[in-house]
Amino acid sequence: MSFGGDRGSNHDRLTQASKFPPRVMADIPTGWTYDGPAANRIWQKSAIGRPSGDGKLDLSPAETLFVHHHRHLDLPTNDWINGALNQNSMLLQEYAILEALRVPGNKIILSTNMDLFSEEIQSQSWAARWSSNTHPRNSKPTSEIRWFHESDKLDPTELHLWAIEVRNSGRIPEVLVVDEELSVVTYQLSSENPIGSFQRNKATDYLSNLSGGITSADGMLFPSEGWEIEQLGVPSTGGIHLDSITCEIVQGLNPLSEGANILSDLLNRGLVIRPGFKYGTRWRCYDKPLGEDHAPFLVVLPEDAPRDWAGACLASRLASGVNKIWLQPVGQGNSWNYLAITRPPPDSRWSNPNKR
Repeated sequence: MSFGGDRGSNHDRLTQASKFPPRVMADIPTGWTYDGPAANRIWQKSAIGRPSGDGKLDLSPAETLFVHHHRHLDLPTNDWINGALNQNSMLLQEYAILEALRVPGNKIILSTNMDLFSEEIQSQSWAARWSSNTHPRNSKPTSEIRWFHESDKLDPTELHLWAIEVRNSGRIPEVLVVDEELSVVTYQLSSENPIGSFQRNKATDYLSNLSGGITSADGMLFPSEGWEIEQLGVPSTGGIHLDSITCEIVQGLNPLSEGANILSDLLNRGLVIRPGFKYGTRWRCYDKPLGEDHAPFLVVLPEDAPRDWAGACLASRLASGVNKIWLQPVGQGNSWNYLAITRPPPDSRWSNPNKR
């Protein structure tokens, strides 16, 4: 089971009065075994834990905290939480994730228990999610879940591959991120294929045959008369300005920088490219001619991309706030793919009930 990191801080949790008498929980490697009167109901109604026979229910430490707070069961012992935190310093963070998912009614089956339903999920996935109106015993999961602390490093290449595999299984790749306050936010991942309406390769062919520019700021200025491509170039006093990355293509540099390679790919996809400075990215990209619609994509250079989940959450939220999709280029051989980290629809934004 993945716990998303090795940092964490302890937060006080108020306990609730128990509706059930004290019962024995046996210490097992994966958590605790509950053999009280509520075991069968907890499993049949909510699919929490793992039935182990004779009316017993194996619970992970995070599930133990969940049934304590939300099913009013006593903790195994008065000092159980201390021992559990000694074994897993991220337990409270994992519990916050589980709580955010389960309180709305989702059924969450941890990766270690997927064999109960003859279902397989990706090795990187922490759990699978069933919606509130379904049950694992008679339906397929809606999504696969991973979770991270906001300080965890971002690995776009690995996340992109995971997202593709999960989507190929017919499920939604969902990522939940927890912060220092134990607040949880939800994101969905996808491999995007941004395509525009302009002719493929026309812009790069035009640039490679361009001449007559003069140095201007960090790029070059070209005469606006006879300018044939709408896909790029910023009109300014005296002509059309191209930035330094675009000028690499004009000058025929070999090899091109990473940024110029990505720009070439975006142009060859028929997109209109404009600076994305006001959105905190390198480019904003239009899939239609300028003036017909807003730019649906914001593309960041890998060298400028967030290094941790806190930065990725900020970038994605900013893009979502202006109705755009934030894209991180991911290199694959001589081609580029684009990882999207997006806010899900309002009915799929799992967050803590007390941390909104």
